[in-house]
Amino acid sequence: MVFSSHLFCFYFLPLALAVYFALPRRARNLGLTLLSYVFYGWAHPAFVFLMLYSTAIDYVCGLAIARHDTAGETRTRGQRTALVASIVTNLSLLGFFKYFNFGVDSYDALVDWLGWQSLALDVAIRVTLPLGISFYTFQSMSYTIDVYRGRTAALRNPIDFACYVAMFPQLVAGPIIRFNEVADQLVERRHTWEKAARGVAFFAMGMGKKILLANPCGKIADWCFDAGSVHALDAWYGVAAYAFQIYFDFSGYSDMAIGLALVLGFALPKNFDSPYTAQSISEFWRRWHMSLSRWLRDYLYVPLGGNRKGRTRTYVNLMTVMLLGGLWHGAAWNFLVWGGFHGVILALERSRGKEDAYAGFPKPVRIAWTFLLVLVSWVFFRAADLSDAVRYLGHMVGVGAGPAAGLVGELLYRPYYLGTFVAAAAVTWTMPQTWDWTRRLTWTKALVCLGVLALALVMMETQGFNPFIYFIF
Repeated sequence: MVFSSHLFCFYFLPLALAVYFALPRRARNLGLTLLSYVFYGWAHPAFVFLMLYSTAIDYVCGLAIARHDTAGETRTRGQRTALVASIVTNLSLLGFFKYFNFGVDSYDALVDWLGWQSLALDVAIRVTLPLGISFYTFQSMSYTIDVYRGRTAALRNPIDFACYVAMFPQLVAGPIIRFNEVADQLVERRHTWEKAARGVAFFAMGMGKKILLANPCGKIADWCFDAGSVHALDAWYGVAAYAFQIYFDFSGYSDMAIGLALVLGFALPKNFDSPYTAQSISEFWRRWHMSLSRWLRDYLYVPLGGNRKGRTRTYVNLMTVMLLGGLWHGAAWNFLVWGGFHGVILALERSRGKEDAYAGFPKPVRIAWTFLLVLVSWVFFRAADLSDAVRYLGHMVGVGAGPAAGLVGELLYRPYYLGTFVAAAAVTWTMPQTWDWTRRLTWTKALVCLGVLALALVMMETQGFNPFIYFIF
C-alpha cells in the first residue's frame, strides 16, 4: 500500500485515524502496531511474519544485553553473543532476500564468461524482496547496538518495541529512526491541534511533491532512458528529470511520513535539507537521506576507524561505506558503481579539505558543479544495468546519440511536461523547505496546503503512472 493511492487516502487512513483516536491512550501503541501490520501486509501478508521475526530477535537480544549489564565499560560474553545474534540475524535476512538473485545471476554470468557452463547454478527460483526490509532491519538492528553501547536502555514492553519497528508512516521508506529519538514518545506523547495541523501541512506538501512534480518528471526520465537512442540534449534533460523525480518522490514520501507521525503524536527527524543546493558531494551527503547518512556514519564509518587512523585508512573507510551504501540501495553492479563514484569524489574532496574542497569558486559555480556530479551518478542509479548506464552516458556526450526530433522529442517537450520540469527546478532552488515553511502556519499557508492537497488528489485519480522509487529498496 502506498500513500499516494485511492485505497490509502480514502479508506485506510481515515479508518486508521478513527481507530487510533477512539482507543484509550494506553492501548494506542497496540492499535497502531496492528494497523501497521495491516498496512504492511496488505499486498503480501506473509512478509508480516518476517518483520515479526526480526522484531522478536532484536527485542530478546536487547533484554539479554540489559540482563548481563555490569554497569561497566567491559562487555560480557553474554552481551557480545546477544549483539552478534542480532546483527547476524538481521544481515542474514537482508542478505538473503535482497542479494540471493543478484548472487546467483552474477555467479552464472561469471562461469558463462569463463566457459564453464556446466558449473552454472541455473536456479529457477526467484526471491521476492519484501517491502522496506532495508529500512526496518537497519532501524531494528540499531536498537540492539545502542543498548550494547549503553546509549539507550532496553525496552521491557514488547508492544512498544513492535510499535517502534512497525510504525506505518515510516515503515517502508524511512526515515530510519533511532530508538532514542522516539523512546520517550512511545511512553507518552502529546496530541495537539498545532501538531496535527503541521502534520496535515507536511502530508499535503509531500503529496504535492509526489503527484504534481515527481510523477511527470518520472515520465520524462522513462522516455529518455528507455529510448534506444536519444540526442545529447534530450539525454541531459532526461537525467535531470530523473534527479527531480527521485528527489521529490523520496523527500515527498518523507514529508508525508513526518506529517502522518505528527498527527499520531510523534515528532520524527528531518530527512532532507535541500540537497541540490549543496556546494560539494560531502555536503550533499549531509543533506540527502540524512537518516541513512547518519546511520552509515555511526554504525559503519566510525566503527571502521573513521578518520582517526590516518589519511589512507580514512579513504579506505569512505570507499567501503559508499560501496556498501550502494549495495544497500540495490542488488546490481550499477548500484555498486554508483556508490564507488561517490566514494571516489568524497575521498578527493577529503584530500583537499572537505569544507573548502572547491574554495575560490563562486557559490553558484560550486552548486552547479556538485549538481553536475550528482547527475552523472544518477545515470548509474536509474539505468537498468551497467551496460545501459554506459550507453546513456555516451548519449550525454554525443556518442551514439540519436536525432533530436522524432516521437520521443514530441513527448518530452509537451507544455505539460516541460512546464512541470521548470516548476520542479524552481521549487528545488528557490522555494523554502517544507520543514521550515510549516514551522509557523498561517491561514494563507493553510489554504495553500489544502489547495495543493486537493489538486494532488484529483491528479492522483487521473494518473496511471504512480511509482514510489524507494519501495524497491
